Amino acid sequence: MKHQDMRRRIAHAAARILAEDGSLDYGSAKRKAARQLGAPDSGNLPDNQQIEEALRSYQALYQADETRTQLALLRQVAIEYMERLADFDPHLTGSVLNGTAGRHTGISLQLFTDQQKEVDFLLMRLGTPYQAAEYRAADAPGRVYPRFLLDDPRAAVEIIVYPAAELRSMKRQQPDGLPRRARLAQVRTLV
Repeated sequence: MKHQDMRRRIAHAAARILAEDGSLDYGSAKRKAARQLGAPDSGNLPDNQQIEEALRSYQALYQADETRTQLALLRQVAIEYMERLADFDPHLTGSVLNGTAGRHTGISLQLFTDQQKEVDFLLMRLGTPYQAAEYRAADAPGRVYPRFLLDDPRAAVEIIVYPAAELRSMKRQQPDGLPRRARLAQVRTLV
C-alpha cells in the first residue's frame, strides 16, 4: 500500500508541475516530482494514465475556467490548420484532443500521406513561420518522419507526417479506451 500512496503523491505532484510549468513531458514531470518527494527510484513512478487523471483533477480544482477557455482556443486553431491540411488526412492528437491542454500546451497534428513533399510546399504558401525537423518514434526504432514546428502566435503547432499506410497499423485507443487521434469531423464536435 505504501508504494501505491507514493505513486499517487508523485502523480499529483507531476500534474501540478505540468499544469503550472508545462514545459515537460509526462515522463520528465514524474521523474522531477519523484525527486522533489524524495522517491527517485523508478518502482514508485505512476503510469501516464495516472498522471493524466491527476492532471484533470488539478485543472478542475485550480484552473477550470482557464483550462476551458484555452482548450476551446486550441481546438479552434487545430480545426483551422486541419482544414488547410485536409488533403493530407490530418488527425489531432495529444492533450488538445484529450482535454488536458493548458496554458503552455501546443497543438499536435499527425498527417497521413504519400505526398510528404507537398506538405512542405503547402506550409510555405501558408505564410506561418515554421521549422522543419525529424521525428523518431520510440515505438518504431530506425524510422524517421518529417516534423514541422509552426510558430503561430496563438499556439505552437507540431505536425508529424506519416506514410498513408501507417495509419492502419497504429494503435487507435489509449489504455483508458479514449481515442489516440481524431479526424476533422470528430474535432468539430468537440468545440
